[in-house]
Amino acid sequence: QVQLVESGGGLVQPGGSLRLSCAASGNIFNIYIMGWYRQAPGKQRELVASRTLGGSTEYADFVKGRFTISRDNVKNTVTLQMNSLSPEDTAVYYCNAEDLNDEGDEFEYWGQGTQVTVAS
Repeated sequence: QVQLVESGGGLVQPGGSLRLSCAASGNIFNIYIMGWYRQAPGKQRELVASRTLGGSTEYADFVKGRFTISRDNVKNTVTLQMNSLSPEDTAVYYCNAEDLNDEGDEFEYWGQGTQVTVAS
């Protein structure tokens, strides 16, 4: 059992910035992927960015170079720096982690979600 605690969401004006943070705790074996997803009203949840234990990163096309994901493997934390935000970025953002135990079993965990609203 792993718990993900998120922080950093809120209201920001178009063109502004936010920094989301997520910390994993509990019965952690080996979190090989940590990342962020988002879900807007009436839309499916979609990947924003992810980072592996080895440092490989993936970004969604809609990020367009505006977001940066960082990870601390020792502290089991992940952050998402979001710049040049637009109203289209308004969504609930979820922290995601994939854990691997000694038997090779994979477990997926989700944070509670943090609201990001971009509006004037």
